[in-house]
Amino acid sequence: MQGMIPLIARALLALIFLMSFWSKLNNFDGTTMYMANHGMPMPGLFLFGAMVLLLVGGLSVLLGYRARNGAWLLIVFLIPATLIFHTDFSAKIQTIMFMKNLAILGGLLMITAYGSGPFSLDDRK
Repeated sequence: MQGMIPLIARALLALIFLMSFWSKLNNFDGTTMYMANHGMPMPGLFLFGAMVLLLVGGLSVLLGYRARNGAWLLIVFLIPATLIFHTDFSAKIQTIMFMKNLAILGGLLMITAYGSGPFSLDDRK
């Protein structure tokens, strides 16, 4: 069972990013307007870039293929997204979202430090 823990952890981490990708894909216009309302310049371009990071990074972490690189891609997405969209600490939900993202950042940093573990494409022999 110990060998399965990194696989489960990778799947749980990747799930939130892959679901976020899917949500943005299905509501591209609404997400673009949300980003524009938060002062993002060229929101369509930034949204497309974010979606690439979410999909490539999420699949990389999930499959354990170059998982360290995938985790870095997700970190590149996560830090500005957190700082731009989740710093209104007068709104309790935004404080929760900020703290959730810090926890996710911790999990991604574990992958960058220790890799994907067994049961991954990186671990193939």
